[in-house]
Amino acid sequence: MNQLNTKYKRRDFIRMSGNVVAAIAMTPLASRFFPTNDAAIDNSYGLQLYTLRADMPKDPLTVLKQVSSFGYKQIEGYEGSKGMFWGLSNLDFKKYMDDLGMSFVSSHCNIAQGFEKKAEDAAAIGMKYLICPSQTPPKTADDYKKVAADFNLKGEICKKNGIRFAYHNHDFEFNSIDGELPLDLMLNYTDPALVDFEMDIYWVVTAKYDPIALFKKYPNRFRLCHLKDRAKNSTEREAGCTLGTGGIDYPRIILEAKTAGMHYFIVEQEKYENTTPIQCVEDNSKYMSKLLL
Repeated sequence: MNQLNTKYKRRDFIRMSGNVVAAIAMTPLASRFFPTNDAAIDNSYGLQLYTLRADMPKDPLTVLKQVSSFGYKQIEGYEGSKGMFWGLSNLDFKKYMDDLGMSFVSSHCNIAQGFEKKAEDAAAIGMKYLICPSQTPPKTADDYKKVAADFNLKGEICKKNGIRFAYHNHDFEFNSIDGELPLDLMLNYTDPALVDFEMDIYWVVTAKYDPIALFKKYPNRFRLCHLKDRAKNSTEREAGCTLGTGGIDYPRIILEAKTAGMHYFIVEQEKYENTTPIQCVEDNSKYMSKLLL
């Protein structure tokens, strides 16, 4: 009889434990207990190839191999003179990336030319995003609403192909127009089901706005981000520097970004002081590997 009671007590404990586990899985804390495949959970980080804009056109395959050796697992491209795939077909480029153990997750591109073909090519190799890198600053709030409407159309094209569309900000989206903030206009007049945003954290800080406040104001709208540091105490607009040497509090920002739906952390650097672009890429990887532990 005692053995029977023990058996039932043990069974009850297992059943109750299962209920607790199920309850946790239904809460926002679930991701802390049950890892997913999201980039924000597996701690991968990427590189925007524009960082190496002087090196890539010379020998893109050798440069990509070197980038891989630094520990980057993801790449974000840009549309240069040789296109998004650096003179290769989309399939051949993917094969080379696979051989290096890296994923080509996204690319900046000219969205005004051949966008449907670009979406098809990106989707065919498993890319996640096509991104509008910038635009000529619209002059009125109504102009921004028209931009948002066009972004929705681009988002429809991407959705049809099974990928996503996003917009990458600079600092001009924080200059008030007609009493409204352009970034607010684009976020409020784009369909969240069709359009995501890539937050360039450097430009948000340069515009004297708080990235964390934006995460909280617009949860799950910023799915990608650019990480580049800003020289301490500099008043210059162009004051980029290697990650960890500037004044942006990335440990705090990234922690908040993860809880706000950020999926992809993309390193970018546009200014180099007493170093080379490729050395910056290596140094930034060392910083990210420790930051995302």
